[in-house]
Amino acid sequence: MTAELVIKVSIADDHKIFRDGIKMALKNKEYLRILWEAEDGKDLVHKMQIKRPDVLLMDIRMPEVDGINAIGLLRKEYEEVKIIVLTMYDDQEMISKMMEMGANAYLTKTTDPDEIYQAILTCMNDDFYFNDLVNKAVLSKLQTKRQVRQFYPSPIKFSEKEIRILKLLAEDKTTEEISKEVFLSTRTIETIRQNMKTKIGAKTIAGLIMYAMRNKIID
Repeated sequence: MTAELVIKVSIADDHKIFRDGIKMALKNKEYLRILWEAEDGKDLVHKMQIKRPDVLLMDIRMPEVDGINAIGLLRKEYEEVKIIVLTMYDDQEMISKMMEMGANAYLTKTTDPDEIYQAILTCMNDDFYFNDLVNKAVLSKLQTKRQVRQFYPSPIKFSEKEIRILKLLAEDKTTEEISKEVFLSTRTIETIRQNMKTKIGAKTIAGLIMYAMRNKIID
């Protein structure tokens, strides 16, 4: 395996026993290497400045700087780092909040190690890992029409091609699957996806989909 193929993973959690358990669970997984671990939010922010991981596994409740504040700071400085929330909390409002703020995946600490590994690989390949927790939280927020902070500008027009890709993203299709359906290269799909995010000011695919559904661009 070459150095370029290794995914550098860091863990931020204030419970050493949990950090040790995650390290043990991922120890023999192909392509992964644990870069460092942080015991609280302040330690996390400091270590991010020294060595940048590809993927960060992060708890929400941590001393000094909690995960909610940390993700806000990290997304301003390290947009390319994949952030996977790994926590005990499965509250739908919290899940929606963390995804809107820039998380790439949201898992509970009861998640099987194999699924954590799959989430890491999926985030690296397709930016996001959507599981039942995230899907239910997004749908619930839309269905109940809760008052949420307006992150995006007024409705913006999308081309037919963009709307087609938006619908496929909402169906949880991967970049490769979308490429085959619309007969465009994966690189073109990624460019269109990024352009749509930039157009409305969204940071994440989840935010893009929520914007499209909220403004009735897609059903």
